Amino acid sequence: MNNKLLLATVIALAPAAFAESLAGLWSATINVNGTEIPFKIEFSGDGANVKGWFFNGEAHENSTGGEFKNGSLVLNFGTYAAVLKATLKDGALDGEYTSRGKALPIHAVRAAAQTAKVDAPDISGLWYLEGVNSSKKGEKAWQFTVQQKGADVSASILRIDGDTGALTGSFKDGKFVLSHFSGARPALLTVTPQADGTLTLELSGQHHEGVISAVRPEVARAKGLAEPVDATLHTGVKDPAQPFTFSFPDLNGKIVSNTDSQFRNRVVLINITGSWCPNCHDEAPFLAALYNKYHALGLEIVALSFEEAAQLENPARLKAFIKEYGINYTVLLGGETSSAKEKLTQALDWDSWPTTFFVGRDGLVKRVHAGFPGPGSGELYQQAKAEFTAEVERLLGENQSSSR
Repeated sequence: MNNKLLLATVIALAPAAFAESLAGLWSATINVNGTEIPFKIEFSGDGANVKGWFFNGEAHENSTGGEFKNGSLVLNFGTYAAVLKATLKDGALDGEYTSRGKALPIHAVRAAAQTAKVDAPDISGLWYLEGVNSSKKGEKAWQFTVQQKGADVSASILRIDGDTGALTGSFKDGKFVLSHFSGARPALLTVTPQADGTLTLELSGQHHEGVISAVRPEVARAKGLAEPVDATLHTGVKDPAQPFTFSFPDLNGKIVSNTDSQFRNRVVLINITGSWCPNCHDEAPFLAALYNKYHALGLEIVALSFEEAAQLENPARLKAFIKEYGINYTVLLGGETSSAKEKLTQALDWDSWPTTFFVGRDGLVKRVHAGFPGPGSGELYQQAKAEFTAEVERLLGENQSSSR
């Protein structure tokens, strides 16, 4: 039997094996409260080796296990304790993405080739979103940062606690249509340039809804409009002369406290976090790299992770979080998220996930940074990393004896 005849025979005997591969890029939508939010998902492998990943700009949110068999897909995303279940039929995947007890409908088809580019107005750079009225943290303005290449845009809205993730899209019919879904914080954003140089933004999704106006920072200042909240001034401590105390179990049940010898005469970053928090996912890989670089010079990082009751009993998501980001620093179970304020007795005006307290060698808090911008915030992300690094280096340079 020649090779061509052999191949034809194999295909005839097992057509399903060839038809069922998911490998490649897919265009998808997730339905949030009746709004269809587009996103991309990519697959590789088959059977028990199937893998998938969402996109957050250039970063990936990878599956941690799953199976594709007889047209049915089950894909686990352990870092969010989430699962995607879908069925392949007539070239389309339909199913649900379930996270934190909420199931959202998913529909996907294979991604088509991009259409021809169109001319688009330049909206790149930094903007202020004025008249914020949905914030519960006292904010009157947010930052909106845009990176643009022709008609294609990647942007993010930065609040005090962090950003929306990378909102990506392009210009069509007089407006930019951007969206985001990387396993968390699904959002759809329409940006319409106005004749007066402002932008009108319409945001819908899981956390924020409504229409808001964007102006350049210099215009906002000239008009006396509100500035975005300074992340280094938003939260403080009740008594700067007293140490920031903590005493919580690690994942093995061992109690770890601020008075332990491992923290004596060390610079310590106390990071208030949770594995459910997408902005904490943005921050974790940076903190992991910071720790690895400066630990030998005297840096310690302690993550106080506040989780749901079920995760405290079995912190599978937190363990996946630690593994995914290569975290070697100390991670403690602070308790349920609702108990955080009463347990963080030194924190003043704390309300942002994440928040990082910078503790000097004397055990006292020297600086607090509320929230953290992700890679989607472009220069603001780079700026935050530079500020963290500079503060760590400054504190490491101090030779104060411990007062703990």
